Amino acid sequence: MFFSATVGFTYIIGFFFFFFTLLTYKKVCVLCFWYLSDVGVMSGAVLFIQQDLKITEVQTEVLIGSLSIISLFGSLAGGRTSDSIGRKWTMALAALVFQTGAAVMAVAPSFEVLMIGRTLAGIGIGLGVMIAPVYIAEISPTVARGFFTSFPEIFINLGILLGYVSNYAFSGLSVHISWRIMLAVGILPSVFIGFALCVIPESPRWLVMKGRVDSAREVLMKTNERDDEAEERLAEIQLAAAHTEGSEDRPVWRELLSPSPVVRKMLIVGFGIQCFQQITGIDATVYYSPEILKEAGIQDETKLLAATVAVGVTKTVFILFATFLIDSVGRKPLLYVSTIGMTLCLFCLSFTLTFLGQGTLGITLALLFVCGNVAFFSIGMGPVCWVLTSEIFPLRLRAQASALGAVGNRVCSGLVAMSFLSVSRAITVGGTFFVFSLVSALSVIFVYVLVPETSGKSLEQIELMFQGGLERKDGEVELGDAERLVRKEQEF
Repeated sequence: MFFSATVGFTYIIGFFFFFFTLLTYKKVCVLCFWYLSDVGVMSGAVLFIQQDLKITEVQTEVLIGSLSIISLFGSLAGGRTSDSIGRKWTMALAALVFQTGAAVMAVAPSFEVLMIGRTLAGIGIGLGVMIAPVYIAEISPTVARGFFTSFPEIFINLGILLGYVSNYAFSGLSVHISWRIMLAVGILPSVFIGFALCVIPESPRWLVMKGRVDSAREVLMKTNERDDEAEERLAEIQLAAAHTEGSEDRPVWRELLSPSPVVRKMLIVGFGIQCFQQITGIDATVYYSPEILKEAGIQDETKLLAATVAVGVTKTVFILFATFLIDSVGRKPLLYVSTIGMTLCLFCLSFTLTFLGQGTLGITLALLFVCGNVAFFSIGMGPVCWVLTSEIFPLRLRAQASALGAVGNRVCSGLVAMSFLSVSRAITVGGTFFVFSLVSALSVIFVYVLVPETSGKSLEQIELMFQGGLERKDGEVELGDAERLVRKEQEF
């Protein structure tokens, strides 16, 4: 039935990791991939798991949606873990836990054992999706931080696409064996993680936070093009770390639960953008694309799986545009295009499913709007969300605050995935997507009012931007006082 998305991805990540390490001067980029194949593969795999293990519709919702809910525990643990043992080794822990879960799922004889493996995989994913953007943001040069931080999204989408393709191409194998092979091959990426951990350095900001300044300097010399630029970054990091020394006796979580006005602004932006990413229904669109297209009128199973390939291709192609535009165009313009486009596509999909379904026109339009929705998501909300939450928090709070944002993301994702079928039965699939369109419209307002532009600024300058107040000009956020503060510190 399937050839795992993880197989193709394993070779892709190995090639691109070394390719980018060699061809981007001395910059170092690590690419995360814990979540990459699950979404695409599971959307088709669940059809055959239902047949093999005889699970009910409610169990199907739990199987699909539980991954996101469970992963929040990994994200919560990831913040504290990464502050203790480092960003690099937290990624290693995430990979180990995920691979163990994949192995358990591959041999699961029942739904209960399958859920045990799913739980382990979810914890690994929670650790991974939280720490990878933080690590990449902390180690990347300012001018290319958005590119590198959003780059893993390419592989996540390639994994989804390969999952769709494999579902279609190998749907003729034994129901009992096929999905087990697919899940078992998910263990292979651990080999490449092992190679990567031998090459990639620790985050220089974490090293400074632990007092290992010389080690941080060595890393910055490797990841910046000029030595003077590396020294400048090191000075900024040391300044930011010095500002946190007076508050070290106060636990980070207490500071997050009872935040200062500046931290509260950061939390609203970070937590809000993470929640909006999911409550606009992207996981429902991807996980349940066969169900959506069946509602539009496609009944043949092979044709359904073939149509989902088009969804995967669209999602992958448009993430490439976002990755190469995010630093030059900026985060906020991409978010505007993304949220407005998603709102229109979701509304049109709702209208199509409600009034034009079951005919050739309805099928064509439904597929078009599903592809349009994932395209607009991929060009903005998908990658920019993770970039922003890895950028806006101060050094002392970054890991655990990012973990809090990831928790919001996973909770919303799980709630959407676990409730989609039930809600669709109650108010129809078209009605459900109308609700998603309303939520997406709210996300446009959220971006306009609260989200700052962070491209072209160092992580320390972004922190000063929030501390110095946001100055808006023509709807955009300017650095203003923060820029002057940086100049003062440099003169001093």
